Amino acid sequence: MFKYSHKQFFSCTFFACVFLLITASSGYCQEAPVTSGDYKIGIGDVLNINVWKEADLTFEAVFVRNDGKITFPLVDDIQAEGSTTMELKKTIEKKLADFVEAPTVTVTLANAGSQRYYILGEVQNVGEYPLIKKLTVVQAFALAKGFTEWASKDEIILFRRDQGKEKMIKIDYDDITKGNLQNDIHLKADDIIIVP
Repeated sequence: MFKYSHKQFFSCTFFACVFLLITASSGYCQEAPVTSGDYKIGIGDVLNINVWKEADLTFEAVFVRNDGKITFPLVDDIQAEGSTTMELKKTIEKKLADFVEAPTVTVTLANAGSQRYYILGEVQNVGEYPLIKKLTVVQAFALAKGFTEWASKDEIILFRRDQGKEKMIKIDYDDITKGNLQNDIHLKADDIIIVP
């Protein structure tokens, strides 16, 4: 009969929990509507815009361009970046009021294309990943299929732009797996993780 130390038991339990979290959240990795009213529209997002009883003014897959704007019939370019879907709805309704009597507009987020993070270095699958749910760094490594055999897990760096300033955060994966879960921070859009 095998005997396990407390450390081995904790490690096994920790990785089992991480596996269950990733498995349970795998459905969120697909492109799906995002319903948070606090979400700020960004460049690369795809919107669905519906004007009630106006089929000619109803569109799926309206892309937010690199200048942060969308093009909409009758009203030309509208600034979308930085607005919530509710704020954009009100903007479109106000502009359409000159052409349509009492327009009722619905704006939904079809694909959060602006929400991305990046993993580089010694992981199995480097690249760009969608950030359409709350992810921690440990979950991000799981989605990248884990580390290569040469990875320096205690020297991982996360680069983040916060209010226009670059921030460098050191990530010690081994420290997290020993139980310091407060160091398993949540990712933000445009985070870059480098595994040396």
